[in-house]
Amino acid sequence: MRRRTTALAIGTAVLSLFFSWVSPSNVVAEPYFEDGLLGLTQNELHEKLGLPQAVRDRKSALRVFTYYPITDWATYYSKLVSPENGEDVYTFTRHGMDIRYSFSYAVDPNDYREDRRLVVRLVDIEFPRPVSLSDLPSLIPEFRPSVDSNIPAFRSNIWILLFKGSPREEARFIVKEHTKDQLDWTLCYQLFSLAGLPEQLTATVPIDRIEISAQSLRLVSHRQQYTHEPTLNPYSLEFERQLSAPDKPTRAIPVPQYAE
Repeated sequence: MRRRTTALAIGTAVLSLFFSWVSPSNVVAEPYFEDGLLGLTQNELHEKLGLPQAVRDRKSALRVFTYYPITDWATYYSKLVSPENGEDVYTFTRHGMDIRYSFSYAVDPNDYREDRRLVVRLVDIEFPRPVSLSDLPSLIPEFRPSVDSNIPAFRSNIWILLFKGSPREEARFIVKEHTKDQLDWTLCYQLFSLAGLPEQLTATVPIDRIEISAQSLRLVSHRQQYTHEPTLNPYSLEFERQLSAPDKPTRAIPVPQYAE
């Protein structure tokens, strides 16, 4: 009887350990990628950066926000809407420029607790004035683009999309795409230019905003091929060589000679 009781106790302990490991509500979050932000819980983000200066709530599908002091949000407004609708806002001063970070969160749809875990799914970084493409790495420590000319890179008329690193299976948790379990998700930097991008990219292209998120190369290459044009990585050595290469002389159009 003692042996059976001991075996039962061991089995129960193993099952308890297993469920505590796989349950999203109990897992200790960690960054999914090298940016160090995506995948952090809200509590871990606050431990890393301190409490936010404000919380903002998106009022429509457009970029229209209402900003609240953190104390007002915590005591009143967060009870009127779902807590994940609030984006934590931080402002950092770098090189004399106030740069605003906003953090959007994902939640476990199967977790119905009032204090359910919030996990960073997107980082929105805004500049008070346009910044040159070449200056972004010095202003944003989390923005470390690859210098490899073979990395997947895409563009439209207003943004540049850069993939970085390898996919992570855990990153599916922060993705809203309904087919997310069928795809791989990789760290991505999306650089927006409100003035529009020229046909030929240069190091001085003005950038107004950066989004750090997880995106799928397969989704971009197959389903979004009409809106995502492949382009050369603007931070690659090959791109720099193209910019520094002397312009090819244009051939003059021959003028026919007519007899007088």
